[in-house]
Amino acid sequence: MVRNGGGEMPGWLGGLVEECFFVGCEVHENKKCKKFEKNIFCLHCCTSICSHCLFSHPSHPLLQVRRYVYNDVVRLDDLEKLIDCSHVQPYTINSAKVVFLKPRPQSRPSKGSGNLCLTCDRILQEPFHFCSLSCKVEHVVLGGEDLGNILHQFKESELALSHLEEDVHVMTPNSFLDDDPLPGPSNASTSSTSQMPNKNNKKKKNASFIPQIVLSLSNRRKGAPQRSPLS
Repeated sequence: MVRNGGGEMPGWLGGLVEECFFVGCEVHENKKCKKFEKNIFCLHCCTSICSHCLFSHPSHPLLQVRRYVYNDVVRLDDLEKLIDCSHVQPYTINSAKVVFLKPRPQSRPSKGSGNLCLTCDRILQEPFHFCSLSCKVEHVVLGGEDLGNILHQFKESELALSHLEEDVHVMTPNSFLDDDPLPGPSNASTSSTSQMPNKNNKKKKNASFIPQIVLSLSNRRKGAPQRSPLS
């Protein structure tokens, strides 16, 4: 455990913010399949596991980690059972509020005097002070504050195996990320469909138009040829 000014950092917290997720499981590394990537964190063993390791952790508290564009995120509802996430900016991904575990890479340092993350200087919306859980934990530790003030006592039964979702493990790059909900795909498809011309109607128009042209041309061919008057 890592000591700070007023207490100790629990092993699960240090492991959660430092662990590498979505890498091949060492136990099942011979299985060449994405479902064997480690995307679950065992709070009891303080390590990441894959879905096929669950039989070894039947009664342990577990936290499901998801991914958005190569960044690890956890649902805010799940994380708030463990630690105070106030002042950490949440994001909406596929209608679910999530928190980034680590600060996202920045192509260039932020400039200006806007609202910045107190740890990594990423631009944030008001009134948030941290872009990720790791940034908040680091700020508390470096400030000599007691981590116990932001940690919650949780029941292991609330984070047991039964609460994990089987169908949602990874948020793909196609998942939208924003602070406000965006129109769903169904609305977009309905709108785009209404604006696009109906191909069947277009074919019908062409089918009714082409015979008229052919008929006009055939009548010209059947008519008597026009000869110029003899001089």
